[in-house]
Amino acid sequence: MERFKTIWEPNSPDSLTDIVTRYCLRNPSTYSQLFEFDSKTNEERLLPDKPLTKHIAFKSVEELLMGKPKKDSFAPRVYRRLHPGIHLPAVICEKFFSIAQEEGIDVNDAFINVFADTESTPLRSVSINGSSITNNGLDMLLKHRLRDLEIQDCLDLNTRSFGTMNEYSNNLVNLTVGRLTDLLPHVVATFCCQFDDECDCEGHPLDYNFKAYRLSSLCINDIGSYRGEHFIEFLLKSLVNLTHLDLSGLFAFHHMQHAEFLKQVPKLVSLVLYNVIGIEAGLKDICQLKKLKHLDISRQMEYLQRSADFKNPYHVLKEISENLPELESLDISGTNLDDCDVCDGKIDSGCDIRGLESRVGNPLRFLGLYNTRMGACSRTNIPALEITGDANERQIIAAGRHYIDRQEMIYNVLNDLYHIFRFGTCNNLKEALDIIVLGMQNHITDSVIQISGSASLYYVLTSPINTLINVKMKRKIIVTLLNAMFNHKKDSVMMRNGCITLCQFDIPKDVLFDYERLVRILLYIVSHRSNSPENMEESNFLERASIFLLNSLACQVDGQQKLLVGSLGAMERMLDIIRHRVDKEICDHVMEIAWSTLWNVTDETPINCKRFLDNGGMKLFLQCKDVFPDRQELLRNMMGLLGNVAEVPSLRPQLMTREFVAEFSMLLDSNTDGIEVSYNAAGVLAHMASDGPSAWTIEDPSRVEVLSKMVVAIQRWNLHSSRNINYRSFEPILRLVNVHHTPQCQHWAMWALANLTFVDNKYCALVEQEGGLSLLDQLLNGNFGSTLPYSSVLELAATVRDNVTRWKNGRSSSPIRNSHEDGGDDNDAID
Repeated sequence: MERFKTIWEPNSPDSLTDIVTRYCLRNPSTYSQLFEFDSKTNEERLLPDKPLTKHIAFKSVEELLMGKPKKDSFAPRVYRRLHPGIHLPAVICEKFFSIAQEEGIDVNDAFINVFADTESTPLRSVSINGSSITNNGLDMLLKHRLRDLEIQDCLDLNTRSFGTMNEYSNNLVNLTVGRLTDLLPHVVATFCCQFDDECDCEGHPLDYNFKAYRLSSLCINDIGSYRGEHFIEFLLKSLVNLTHLDLSGLFAFHHMQHAEFLKQVPKLVSLVLYNVIGIEAGLKDICQLKKLKHLDISRQMEYLQRSADFKNPYHVLKEISENLPELESLDISGTNLDDCDVCDGKIDSGCDIRGLESRVGNPLRFLGLYNTRMGACSRTNIPALEITGDANERQIIAAGRHYIDRQEMIYNVLNDLYHIFRFGTCNNLKEALDIIVLGMQNHITDSVIQISGSASLYYVLTSPINTLINVKMKRKIIVTLLNAMFNHKKDSVMMRNGCITLCQFDIPKDVLFDYERLVRILLYIVSHRSNSPENMEESNFLERASIFLLNSLACQVDGQQKLLVGSLGAMERMLDIIRHRVDKEICDHVMEIAWSTLWNVTDETPINCKRFLDNGGMKLFLQCKDVFPDRQELLRNMMGLLGNVAEVPSLRPQLMTREFVAEFSMLLDSNTDGIEVSYNAAGVLAHMASDGPSAWTIEDPSRVEVLSKMVVAIQRWNLHSSRNINYRSFEPILRLVNVHHTPQCQHWAMWALANLTFVDNKYCALVEQEGGLSLLDQLLNGNFGSTLPYSSVLELAATVRDNVTRWKNGRSSSPIRNSHEDGGDDNDAID
């Protein structure tokens, strides 16, 4: 039985080989050096290497350093070479290629040059899809005398490499030349050359001969242009061991009387003529292939006009059925071969497809009936064990498995699946997910397939099967979605589908492995919104969804991710969005999430705090506060952000303005959002005051006045107040404990620690982990400077110590809760 590809695999750890290979691909300097070739001096020089991030590793060599290499140049302008002394076995070398394709790394000439030495880096099987490889790179691969080569969607190749392939083809067993890959010779000599010495045809000499004598499988798909009447005849001339031949979409057969080439390959057990014209004329030659087990004469239904229909469907099916004794599998999808009188009970043949009566007692293992003219898949008596069609879910799933590599047919299958998800119940979700993901992976350049597939993914992820999707499966789905979004980023429907489908995952946990790519595509969306009236609704949704995802990505991640988000321009983009809305006096969900994103991205990340100030963030804060004074959620987010800025000593002087300090002094009295606004205002002012009297460079409001108001506010707060906040570290608060010259700063810090250790026991652990207990002991034991902490500070310090002690002893400190583990900054949702 045919084995179909699947994306499903156990949730076991990756093999060590895979882990190391992925690491090396993301850090190519671990195994290779970067060189530049100077065509003027004919010399090369070593370039300084830098760790390159995932999905940029090899592409960026060309794009960032030297530009795209010219075709057919003697060497890539910028390329990599294996470190001297390294020797890798074939299984490892091939792993580099397969994982690079999975990771979306361009297998270009710079990449392939690492494997130029056939002794140190041997290769046997290579599959390349959608690469910018040129003839130079392919020549390097071919010199390995490959056993298996599959290459498709490689637009930068031309026929020049065919001579190299021929020269090194003695080990070749399986060859696939697929879509958009112009590798085979354009015109092979016609018979006129035999009789006319002055023939000026552009064909190759008549002794042209493809020397791949061991070749058993040849697949030539959709090569597109006409290549001479006898192209296939000459190509197959010496392929005496060929058993599998696939000529899908080959336009050479304008007249199938030239199917005499089949006499050259009598060992064929599989013949695929999908989307080939004029098969009826070559029927006699097809029926001479007595060893044939699989015959595919299917078509894309919309592909050919009625003039290309089979003239006598019954005769064709009867001849095939009765003259191919080994036949087990027949595909007539998309044809009119079922366009004959149905045995509607008047003829007792036990077969509802005329021409196949001889198979009633010996049914075919497989019969393709997807989108046939008369819808034969819906009939009752069909002499086949497995059927592709659209009559039911089982047939559609079978069609998806069999036609996964056929761009036109898989689009129709995905549409059929989408209608099942949308309007019915899918009973084979695992198989359906296989088809969706593999279909998207195999046809990444087709936007229609990506849109249809991503729409279906949304329904799969919201179905009960979601609980069966393990970590590895989630990663495959996410990579597939991101590849689709990057390849079709100007298509708003694809972007919409991608965003709403990504929202079904646990962000950021599920996407940390591909964090950078997701951030990049989301920033692209918010940077390229359309303002045309007809696209306004779509643009507004995309902006809202992408900002929501960015905010989720920035929440509960470590400093490296926050640094990355900032370095990719998130701060500037969020501020632009806010500025646009302030100018139009619009305060909506997007505005609030944009501030929340800034709050999350600046958390314990000084460089992002600086970016905020450098890009006019303080002015925007004051404008928002003035234009939207009653927006509680907006104010909370802005205050949280400015609290992060105030924690950075080098940035605090920029906050020391009369307008800003007066605003925050006023907010100490606020009851908005419980205690949160007042609490955050006090926190900002405590950090500013911690720099000492000399750093307070304004006269109004005075430092004494502000500190006095701060104490009044703190004493007003309920120590057991529930909090809508999430701290990852107490380091900024603990720094204030040591500010002995200003006890009011200690007061705010002690209140914060006391409150947090009361309401959530995870903070007791954090106090202990970050050395807070020793600071408390010093404070309580009188190990301080000349300025004494007042009693409220000491009482709060004792409370914190007691809370932590009870936690350590395993006793619950009522009312300790764990209800805010996820914090309050990631609760925004898409409207």
